[in-house]
Amino acid sequence: MVTLKNQAELDRMRAAGRVVGITLRRVADAVEPGISLAELDAIGASCIKEHDALPSFLDYHPRSAPTPYPAVLCLSVNDAVVHGIPGERVLKDGDILSIDCGAIVDGYHGDAAVTVPVGRVDDAAERLMKITSEALTAGIAKAVPGGRLGDVSHAVETTARPYGLLDGCGGHGIGTAMHEDPHVANTGRAGRGMRIREGLVIAIEPMLIESGSDEGRTLADGWTIATADGSRAAHFEHTVAVTEDGPKILTEP
Repeated sequence: MVTLKNQAELDRMRAAGRVVGITLRRVADAVEPGISLAELDAIGASCIKEHDALPSFLDYHPRSAPTPYPAVLCLSVNDAVVHGIPGERVLKDGDILSIDCGAIVDGYHGDAAVTVPVGRVDDAAERLMKITSEALTAGIAKAVPGGRLGDVSHAVETTARPYGLLDGCGGHGIGTAMHEDPHVANTGRAGRGMRIREGLVIAIEPMLIESGSDEGRTLADGWTIATADGSRAAHFEHTVAVTEDGPKILTEP
């Protein structure tokens, strides 16, 4: 069931989104060769607590997962597309890192992600991150009253070419639950799907794979989804509200 949010709810979601944006910026600023994923997760946890918010991801346990998620952030390196669990792995020069963060304020969630370079990366990695970010921007631009959800999906898909988009993965509605209806696919046909109405809030999140493959695999931890062929991936996301004036990004810092 899709729920439309009123202004009071949007204000709470903006407060949660702001915490997410600030946390992503603080964690991204700390990324450098030699730092561990556990250290970055601790920075994220401290920032969320500092702003009197709660982490959305910690202990989250959907039916599809074998165990509750054990960390505050999802930190996915290189061929890990999404849901990477922070641990003692140390980042190296040339890695790329996707940072995914969720926070709760007054019962409402914000959710966003960004992919950043570790030290100096090659041109192919820079282009992968750039196009993924552009695909997110294109999708956001189509989140307008009167449009169709397929317009958002189609904008992401066409901007993402010739990269692969992980099959079955995409964005989602968001509000008092981190994942609500509708599913926001990263591929689709313009003019199709649910009518977009004022008050709809969705997380749009393209995940691009360098090789052009759409195949992924779940690692032994039961959470991390990685590319099937070891190629690199990038992930960008914002929580976006549909307003009479067009899309409003709620997860800017």
